[in-house]
Amino acid sequence: MSDVNVLILAGYGLNCDNETAHAFALAGARAQVVHMNALINGEARLEDFQIMVFIGGFSWADDHGAGVVQAVRLKTNIGERILDFVDRGNLILGICNGFQALVNFGLLPGFDQDYTRRSIALTYNDCGNFRDQWVYLKTNPASACVFTRGIKAAEFPVRHGEGKFYADEATLERLLADNQVALQYARPDGNPADGCFPYNPNGSLHDIAGICDPTGRIFGLMPHPEAYHHWTNHPDWTRVHQAARRQGRSPADSPTVGIRMLQNAVNHVRCA
Repeated sequence: MSDVNVLILAGYGLNCDNETAHAFALAGARAQVVHMNALINGEARLEDFQIMVFIGGFSWADDHGAGVVQAVRLKTNIGERILDFVDRGNLILGICNGFQALVNFGLLPGFDQDYTRRSIALTYNDCGNFRDQWVYLKTNPASACVFTRGIKAAEFPVRHGEGKFYADEATLERLLADNQVALQYARPDGNPADGCFPYNPNGSLHDIAGICDPTGRIFGLMPHPEAYHHWTNHPDWTRVHQAARRQGRSPADSPTVGIRMLQNAVNHVRCA
């Protein structure tokens, strides 16, 4: 397959559509921003896409809880079409508000191939404040997650007031045992954050920053990979630039880890 078509879901307060489309274009895909009403009324067809992205932002202003109204609206109107999209082996990515929508829909964690049951939550940050900061992340090499393959660590920004990952103990144990925890908050040295603020910015249990379904094709995370699409996005880019110059290279010689994460998805579709 030469073209990989990515649907960037937009509308009702979501605000990372153009940034996400740009990042996927850099990753080699053909991205199209589609208002969710266009999917509901049939102007756009899920069948024309291989990757569906629930983007960041504040759908319906988080009025009834982050991602709740978006999940209910989509599940009520096109829930079966989304489940068919999953059954066909396609990929779904949920970023920040999109992650919140995925868990409210039930697409994650997807235990026993049940993509309708809600069993986890993303709730208010323990600090009581909205957090806008860059975080260190470590990946789980044993995870089946398509998006994190070949990536050991990353730095991305977070922008949320409701990002604390919460679940009962049995659910947490299963997520960890089945390697569905794909991404965790970490310290600068790569060791676990161990719940320590600000390395874990929201109090997420087990430092969980992102999870996937058992197949690895549905992935949700609170940090924003699309926001690190160019090396100058990083807050330390001037220092990184000078360090690279002294080694006779340029940070622009390779894609950022944010683009690499999206490239993993694009390459997976091409090789499927």
